[in-house]
Amino acid sequence: MAAFEKPQIIAHIQKSLNYTVFDCKWVPCSAKFVTMGNFARGTGVIQLYEIQHGDLKLLREIEKAKPIKCGTFGATSLQQRYLATGDFDGNLHIWNLEAPEIPVYSVKGHKEIINTIDGVGGLGIGEGAPEIVTGSRDGTVKVWDPRQKDDPVANMEPVQGENKRDCWTVAFGNAYNQEERVVCAGYDNGDIKLFDLRNMSLRWETNIKNGVCSVEFDRKDIGMNKLVATSLEGKFHVFDMRTQHPTKGFASISEKAQKSTVWQVRHLPQNRELFLTAGGAGGLHLWKYEYPAQRSKKDSEGVEMGVAGSVSLLQNVTLSTQPISSLDWSPDKRGLCICSSFDQMVRVLIITKLHKI
Repeated sequence: MAAFEKPQIIAHIQKSLNYTVFDCKWVPCSAKFVTMGNFARGTGVIQLYEIQHGDLKLLREIEKAKPIKCGTFGATSLQQRYLATGDFDGNLHIWNLEAPEIPVYSVKGHKEIINTIDGVGGLGIGEGAPEIVTGSRDGTVKVWDPRQKDDPVANMEPVQGENKRDCWTVAFGNAYNQEERVVCAGYDNGDIKLFDLRNMSLRWETNIKNGVCSVEFDRKDIGMNKLVATSLEGKFHVFDMRTQHPTKGFASISEKAQKSTVWQVRHLPQNRELFLTAGGAGGLHLWKYEYPAQRSKKDSEGVEMGVAGSVSLLQNVTLSTQPISSLDWSPDKRGLCICSSFDQMVRVLIITKLHKI
């Protein structure tokens, strides 16, 4: 690809904040986004921003008792656009940002910090009931239906005698009809586990040798296609989730993205073959996945097994001297992206020429 045809990553707006930002998410169908984190005094904060005339306008600041680690709009309707958050005390809250004094849903979900959260079944994305999944330092992964109080609809925890591992990342997938749905979870010891929510069983597990920082399916609302997992040692893995071999599992490739931790992966909503990774050295890398000529083949026994494709780096940029802690593509405007970093900055990025790839 000629240099002038390459996508460019442009820092459009940068804003310095007076707190540590852990997560940021676009408000669906708007030019607004939320940032979540904690003040130095130990309280939690949610800020709501709107992009206006090339600048950011703070619309609302909400302070809460506990630091807020993660959030998602994935289980809400487009009419309500409620934000679900996980905090340092293990609480799952759902907030109406128009009236955020008291949460519309609240449960003490975990014994320790909720590191990670995802939602499905809202926003018209994914068939079936709206559900939220949370992963915690207490070693458990729990699925919640916001219409049911107090108890999770599924609880994936270590079996008796098994060491509890810190769950760092969770993601929904396979939600292509009313029955099917999976949760993928990544842990601090390199374990990746795929839970089938329809059969309430562990469908597959593997270990990538380093702590798993982020997992994401290229789409939540289709039959499983691809899964990207990023890790502490600068590597990420792409699994072809179309074909599961009884012993070898899913075919995969790994790529060394950079020397430092790859904190996040996010697929472009308008093109599932493109994804961004965000790193511990403050860099963003834009990748493209290429499928192989044939996605499956038969092994020596005649059993179908997957064939992995390849990835190519389209563009990269260093935005910060500190790790990029979160990343979110706009679901509505192709190439618009927000990211937060540990230098207490939030940035609005424009990534050009994506429609030409």
